[in-house]
Amino acid sequence: MDETAATTATLPTGPVSPPSPEVAARARERLAGLATPAGALGRVGELGAWLAAAQGEVPPRPLTDVRLVVLAGDHGVAAHGVSAYPAAVTEAMVRTIVAGRAGVSALAAAHGVAVTVLDVAVDADLSDLPAEVTAHKLRRGSGAIHLEDATTRAEAEAALALGARLAREHAADGAQLLMTGDLGIGNTTPAAALVAALLGLPADEVTGRGTGVDDDGWTRKRDVVAAALVRVGDRAADPVEALAALGSADLAVAVGLLAESARLGVPVLLDGLMSVSCALVAEALAPGASAWWVAGHRSTEPAQAHALKSLGLEPLLDLGMRLGEGSGAVAALPVLRSGVAVLRDVALLSEILPQ
Repeated sequence: MDETAATTATLPTGPVSPPSPEVAARARERLAGLATPAGALGRVGELGAWLAAAQGEVPPRPLTDVRLVVLAGDHGVAAHGVSAYPAAVTEAMVRTIVAGRAGVSALAAAHGVAVTVLDVAVDADLSDLPAEVTAHKLRRGSGAIHLEDATTRAEAEAALALGARLAREHAADGAQLLMTGDLGIGNTTPAAALVAALLGLPADEVTGRGTGVDDDGWTRKRDVVAAALVRVGDRAADPVEALAALGSADLAVAVGLLAESARLGVPVLLDGLMSVSCALVAEALAPGASAWWVAGHRSTEPAQAHALKSLGLEPLLDLGMRLGEGSGAVAALPVLRSGVAVLRDVALLSEILPQ
C-alpha cells in the first residue's frame, strides 16, 4: 500500500472551528425578520441559518452541487451468522449502484445528488468496473473483529488519509454538501462495536437487527460484538486503534472524509448507523467537527441512537429506514433545501408592512 508511509502527516486530527458565529447571528436575525410568526418555521428555519453560517453568507446559496460517496467493503463477521444475507451481495450491490439501479440511485436521481461508489475493501475482483470505482482499493475484506483485528494500524491510517484526500478533492471541485454512504454485508456489527467501545456501552445496548436477522441471528451478532469488545479491551481508547481493531477499511475512510470535510468547511448530511458511528470516531479525532454535520434520519439500529445523543444531533427524518447506501441522507436533502429557500425567498416583515 503505497499511501501508508505518508499517512502520519495527513491524518485528519486536531480541533475544528465551527461555522462562522458572526454569519450565524446574521442568519438568525434575518430568520427572525421574515414575514412569518416567530418560530413558525421550526427546524427548517434553523437549518437555513446553519447552512448560511457554513457557507459564510446570508442568505445561503442554493444547494446545487451535492455529492454522495458510497464506500464499499466486506467484513469478516459476515461469515459468522450476523447478517440475513451472504457476503456476495456486497459485490452485486456495487455493480447495481454503478448501473444506477440501486435504492439510493433512484433517490439520488430524484433529488439531484451525484453518486460515486468506491471499492475500498470488497472481497472480490471488480477490475472490470470503471477505474474510478476501484482506484482506491486498500484490501480485500476486513478481519472478523471477534477473532482478529479488522485491519492493521497502518492500514487504518492509510484509510483515514484516503478519506481526507477524498474530502479535499471534492471541496476543491466545488462540492457544497457531502454525504457518506455504506455498502457491505455485516457492516452494522463493526459499527455497533465502535459505538460500544467509544461510549463504554455493553453489546446488548448497541446490537440491532441489521438486514433483518431473527432472534438467533441477533444473539450471534450480540455475542460477536461482546467478544470483540473483550478482545480489544483498553486499546479502543485510541480512536485510530479502535478503527483498526473493531472497524474496517471502508469505515475508516468515512471517518477521514468526515473529519477533513469539517476542517475544510464543507457541511455533511449524515446517513444511518455506519455514517453516525464513523462521525463519533471523527469527532474523537477532530473535536468540534460535529458542528459541520446534520443527521439525516433516525435508523432502526439502537447504536445509532446512542451515537446521535453523544454527538448532540437530532435526525431530520424518522421513517423506519434501514437500507444504508446513504439513502436516508438523500431522502432528507429536501428539508435542507427548504431551509435555504425560506431564508432566500420569504419576504421580510419590514418589506410588507406599511411604512
